[in-house]
Amino acid sequence: MDIKKAYAVYFSPTGGTKKAAEILGAGIGVDVEYIDITVDAVERTFSEDDFVIFAAPSFGGRVPDEAKKRFMLLKGHNTPACATAVYGNRAYEDTLAELKDILEDKWFVTVSAAALVAEHSIMHIYGTGRPDGCDEISIKKFADDLLEKLKTMKSPVSIDVPGNRPYKPYGVIHLAPETGKECVKCGICANECPVKAIPFDNPSITEKEKCISCMRCTKVCPESARALNKDVLSAVQNKLREVCSARKENEFFI
Repeated sequence: MDIKKAYAVYFSPTGGTKKAAEILGAGIGVDVEYIDITVDAVERTFSEDDFVIFAAPSFGGRVPDEAKKRFMLLKGHNTPACATAVYGNRAYEDTLAELKDILEDKWFVTVSAAALVAEHSIMHIYGTGRPDGCDEISIKKFADDLLEKLKTMKSPVSIDVPGNRPYKPYGVIHLAPETGKECVKCGICANECPVKAIPFDNPSITEKEKCISCMRCTKVCPESARALNKDVLSAVQNKLREVCSARKENEFFI
């Protein structure tokens, strides 16, 4: 196939999925346009001559509902794609399968896929600093193999990916950040919240029924005024220690 343009579309509240998508995009070796759908949804149509990397974080082993809504605004025309699930060193479970189904429902063809590890968005002691140097090597090797496949492929053919259908029930540990006295009510967190769970007129509070525990507000706050309750965070870290401590390696499907 003659790929004329490459894109990388990502939903990345705390930056781990963005980092993984950028490493993969850089490995493709052609001009890549990056499309961030974390804060604002985008409607776009891609052609059969395009190649698109779709990167989503794994929330409880599933594609986050808000990311799903935004991916579904994008349309392909028999467009080859790489489904990429990024997870915090626990497990990606049904995320890849769900992401593939979302894409193929919108006329993309999943010719490749990857499950990549990034630093956990809530418990930073797990997957700290990832993707790291070793990850970059493996991702770039995958990108080389993918490029070779695209060059020799006459037409896109969908591949199988791990996961269950029906998917596991969507369920995450609901943790809404709290605001400390450091808050200066600058409103950056309200502007950056993907689901508008922080009121513009009172950014020191969080509307818990809207919050998706993505932790973007804790990432973008210039005063470090937003954080999870330390006792709650410690309890969750201990609960997940057994499944999150050992290093997981990236998985590739091509």
